[in-house]
Amino acid sequence: MGVPETMRAVRIARHGGPEVLEVVEVAVPAPQAGELLVRVGAVALNNTDLWTREGAYGSPGDPNALSGWRGPVTFPRIQGADVAGRVAAVGSGVDEGLVGRRVVVDPATYDAEGPDANPVGLMGSERDGGYAEYVTAPAVRVHDVTESPLTDDQLAALPTAYGTALGMIERGLLREGETVLVSGAPGGVGLALVQIARARGARVLAVSSGSKVQAVREAGAHEVFDRARDVVEQIRAAAPEGIDVALDVVAGDLVGEGLALLREGGRWVVAGALGGYDVTFDVRRLYLHNTRLIGSSMHTPTHFGLLMDLARRAAVQPVVAAAFPLDQAARAQEELARRKHVGKIVLHP
Repeated sequence: MGVPETMRAVRIARHGGPEVLEVVEVAVPAPQAGELLVRVGAVALNNTDLWTREGAYGSPGDPNALSGWRGPVTFPRIQGADVAGRVAAVGSGVDEGLVGRRVVVDPATYDAEGPDANPVGLMGSERDGGYAEYVTAPAVRVHDVTESPLTDDQLAALPTAYGTALGMIERGLLREGETVLVSGAPGGVGLALVQIARARGARVLAVSSGSKVQAVREAGAHEVFDRARDVVEQIRAAAPEGIDVALDVVAGDLVGEGLALLREGGRWVVAGALGGYDVTFDVRRLYLHNTRLIGSSMHTPTHFGLLMDLARRAAVQPVVAAAFPLDQAARAQEELARRKHVGKIVLHP
């Protein structure tokens, strides 16, 4: 396929509100050795887009410091971590037979080459992303999903949300027959957790706002609790014997109050702090009961490979809440920030 010299993209030149997102005409990036050029079919939005734009991640020594996902952002930066599309061109050392193949990009940059490496960078934060007509990526991070029956919108919904969810589930050692609690269930990661945990054969208890309870049930939750009521008491009533694993993207008070709900040897996995990052809990809940509090950031290469296997078989069905044209990226991010939707929001370049 022919590749033009320029493309439309949406980028930020500083931290700020949605107004800092600007639609620009820029050169199409050339794939370097070992890279592919992907024509973007769809790119999904994530909370990381909002927080990178705002500089809301802070630093270990200063939680109020302006920062991207893993440190200061180099501007200008094209946002967008989650890309599905087709290979448009290849750099040296890459199989030319991949041109035209339908692909999903693993957005992570890792700290090593091994299958269990940790993510230390993210497309759209530490390097340019998919709010554009084209994006480059290392060939080793591009997965062929040509045979998948999922749409581009559904495929784009997978990398960060479902990758994060699968990373949490794998690190939490969730097993068939266990009882699992999912917080923030209507969000992109939350719905992914519900779907994958249900597919694993777990009993899924989920926390949702009242207006989204039905959607969470349809995603596979066995029971759904209204977060406007006493969540801990609702969980106790539904699972008096306790829960085996908590998959938590909310944190805040839920951690301190909820650790007592874990069974002996239970695992509480945290991958977000929508409810607040300043947490207090009784540490005796950990060492007296052999429970574990686990931090989980995205996925490993192994986790992402497992996710792509699910995508090829359509073993998960991502929910797409809305789609916007690329030049309405600011409006799409505003919609994401309102949190009135269920599922993922995507852009079409």
